Amino acid sequence: MRKLLIVLGGVLAIAGAGWGVGTQLRSPADEAAARTPPRPSLITVPVERRKLVSTVVVAGTVAYGSPLPITLAGVVGGDEDLQRVTRAPRPGRVTEGAVLMEVNGRPVFAFTGRVPMHRTLTPGARGDDVRQLQKALRAPASGVFDRATIAAVTRFYARKGYEAQRPTIAARQQRDTLRRTVQTARETLLTEQKALDQGRDVLPLKIKLNNARQDLRAAKRALDGAAAESSDAARETAEAAVRAAQEKVLAAEQELAAARATPTTPPAATPTPAPSPPDTQLLELRLANARAELEAARSALSRVGEEARRAWEKRMDELRKTVRDARGAVVAAEQELRQARQLSPVKLRLADARRDLASASSILAEFERTYGTTVPSGEVVFLPKLPAHLRKATAKAGRPVDEVVATVTSSTFMITGAADPKEAELVKKGMEVAIETQSGKSVSGVVRVPGESVRITPSGSKGLKSGDTVTARITVGATDREVLIVPVAAVITAADGRARVLVETATDRTREVEVRTGLTADGAVEVTGDLRPGDRVVVNRG
Repeated sequence: MRKLLIVLGGVLAIAGAGWGVGTQLRSPADEAAARTPPRPSLITVPVERRKLVSTVVVAGTVAYGSPLPITLAGVVGGDEDLQRVTRAPRPGRVTEGAVLMEVNGRPVFAFTGRVPMHRTLTPGARGDDVRQLQKALRAPASGVFDRATIAAVTRFYARKGYEAQRPTIAARQQRDTLRRTVQTARETLLTEQKALDQGRDVLPLKIKLNNARQDLRAAKRALDGAAAESSDAARETAEAAVRAAQEKVLAAEQELAAARATPTTPPAATPTPAPSPPDTQLLELRLANARAELEAARSALSRVGEEARRAWEKRMDELRKTVRDARGAVVAAEQELRQARQLSPVKLRLADARRDLASASSILAEFERTYGTTVPSGEVVFLPKLPAHLRKATAKAGRPVDEVVATVTSSTFMITGAADPKEAELVKKGMEVAIETQSGKSVSGVVRVPGESVRITPSGSKGLKSGDTVTARITVGATDREVLIVPVAAVITAADGRARVLVETATDRTREVEVRTGLTADGAVEVTGDLRPGDRVVVNRG
């Protein structure tokens, strides 16, 4: 049996070897047939109907956008000698009115604003920075750091657990010093004024001026009294003589009239003898004398009146001159006193005292204007937009305040990537973007900054982390409806410049169809013409 098996194995081995050799042997005809290329066939693809979207693909990196370094505009609190960080900035979200850090236990607040903090805001300060702070504190935006603003600042600090900055001990001491300086200057001025008024070179002239003023008052009284006088004793005597002469004339006229009225022949039956008639000639003479006396009295009265008038006018002239002289004496005395004061050695000290008082009062008024509750320049930082993201803190607790204390970014992510120069020309601001993360999640966004260095703002932050690499597909064009599309390779341009496609009608048979092309995207192109969905167009003749 063993021998039989050995023989059978050998036979099978010889048969296998013969079969192998036989398969490797070909005739010349077989070799020629094997080397002849196959008959070429058409490569076709179907016409489709769908919306066509053209995109630019960009690989980008996720990060918070718009980095901005933060510096303090000045001191925090009132101590300018040492500014030491007592609470460092903490990375994270920064909101309106948040405390960024503490220096010497005092807060540094963040507010929204375009005007940078550049000075300490004191009572009476005016400007856009004041108005900006008022809006942040929801106080009346008058642009003046007034009492309403001070109240708003005080309330805000209290809500945050701090006390608004009150005048420092040094400021209070300075205020007291300025007040004492003003008081001292005022006392010095009074002393110098008194010394000037009581000086030997001035006192006699003051007495002379007082005497001149008294003489002027007496002269005015005399003038007023003389103006009220209207007669004197001589005039009264002359007037009495005139009145007596008038009475004599009247009596003589009455006697003469009575005498003339008496009858000269008595009646015959009168038994008694008639009295003798009055002597009218005597009475006429008496009347003439009386009239002469009256005329003489009147002449005398006229002479006395004229003389009295002249005397009164002369006296009035003398009194007026006395008043003028007295007034001139007063003016001269005043001028002498003024010149004496100007030429007095004390006068220089008095002028210096006046200047010292004016200067001290001006400095005190200026200091008082800004004295009170203030907002130190380092206690507020205005940022263009809040909320923001504090990315990096430079200031460290226990160390002095550096120039840059922290860096903030916008609170939203920004994706930055590089686009092909030719494709970058297609990218425009506001274009829609589809963002794919490494984990396969999708987020939408828009282009904010076009160009070769594209910046994209995602619509949300879910699924995104700072530092991640993402793929952004920017939609640079799209059809507003479903259209017929074919591969770009299917479109050929004839000698007449018109576009055509070859449509397969049967095996290895085609017909030309003229088309108009539209949007191109991802190797496909929009076409219109005598085509239907499902038609197969030639992309390669083989």
